[in-house]
Amino acid sequence: MTHHCCEPMTDRADWHCDQHSDPFDCPDALVQFHAESQEYGLIIHDGGTSSITIAFCPWCGQRLSQSA
Repeated sequence: MTHHCCEPMTDRADWHCDQHSDPFDCPDALVQFHAESQEYGLIIHDGGTSSITIAFCPWCGQRLSQSA
């Protein structure tokens, strides 16, 4: 488990569902974290695999690490 800025972000970025192997299929998956680029994104649940990159944590407001 990766350490993120706060407990709610850790819970959401490390989310694992017992019913869905793909986070884009799980309505409870909210945040996608790319370990390689250290980028965070809010998952768009529209049937695809899109996310919106975010620069600040929606829970604690801390600036998030992002690739250059």
